[in-house]
Amino acid sequence: MSAPAPATPAVAPPPMDLPSVVRLAELADYVVPLILRAVADLGVADLLVAGPRPAAELAGELGVHAGTLLRALRALASKGVFTEVSPGVFGLTALAAPLRADHPLSLREAYPLLPSDLRAWAMLGHTLRTGEPGFDAAHGEDYWTYLAGHPEESVRVDGWMRSVNRLHLRTVLPGHDWSRLSTVVDLGGGNGAFLAGLLRRYPGLRGHLVDLPHVVAGAPAVLAEAGVAGRCEITAGNIFDPVPAGADGYVLKTVLPGFGDADVVRILTRVRAAMRPDSELLLLEAVLPPGDAPDVAKLFDVHTLVLSGGAHRDPAATGALLARAGLRLDRVTPTPTLTVLRAVPAT
Repeated sequence: MSAPAPATPAVAPPPMDLPSVVRLAELADYVVPLILRAVADLGVADLLVAGPRPAAELAGELGVHAGTLLRALRALASKGVFTEVSPGVFGLTALAAPLRADHPLSLREAYPLLPSDLRAWAMLGHTLRTGEPGFDAAHGEDYWTYLAGHPEESVRVDGWMRSVNRLHLRTVLPGHDWSRLSTVVDLGGGNGAFLAGLLRRYPGLRGHLVDLPHVVAGAPAVLAEAGVAGRCEITAGNIFDPVPAGADGYVLKTVLPGFGDADVVRILTRVRAAMRPDSELLLLEAVLPPGDAPDVAKLFDVHTLVLSGGAHRDPAATGALLARAGLRLDRVTPTPTLTVLRAVPAT
């Protein structure tokens, strides 16, 4: 007879930690984020600037279903976004105020509810298994190609960037001495919202915006509104094309995390070829911190992977990629939002 198998040691059940269970349920919730995005899209906050109003009245003005809007606003009010001051009547709260279009740091356009993004996130299991973008699996083409073929969604992405740039202009610009530059090239700068803000703050600076044709199509209006159109050149082109040469500074703002290492080196090599010996490259990025420290870069890192297959990096990883392109990481300056990584020619 064979010897009996050894008994499996008993494992004590985990303690009954109800707060952790509740917190986990909150973290797993996608109901509130989706409602928030839909209500932001409608512009509900703009209709409450003068004071609380009935949901039925708001629905009539917006052309939506009254009962559904009521339920959506009640859900958000339970989380502190809007407040139900009396049955069916809603007003703004501190959390709802940034959804107003006239807020100095308006996030009105920052949370677009794009079905293409949702379908990509539904493929997160595929991304976890393969390391490949969920967007490609969901749509049969990469993120950038898709946006080029869907200009209506590209405009929504531009709106998101416009909202984010309001915050970045206030927080990132103090992280570098821009006054020492006379010319700057913003590569992958979208519709020029960040560059327009930079030029407006530094009247002696001239700019050059480079991005895809369908993206820079909206740049003239953005630059004109900021009063800087006469100091900014626009080039429609690909990020992998030769870069305008001889500028004092080159800016890549939240661009490189959208690409894998090989493509990043290709981009940086193009920039290095355009730089003078005394030029500087400024990478404005969300940088990965070590350990368990909470940081939005860790969330953006997964978001970027799902959409484009890129990655956020720590300064050491970025420095290694810069070195492969003939550049040297010279200074790392954190700001309340993005980090400014300054690079110069290695030789």
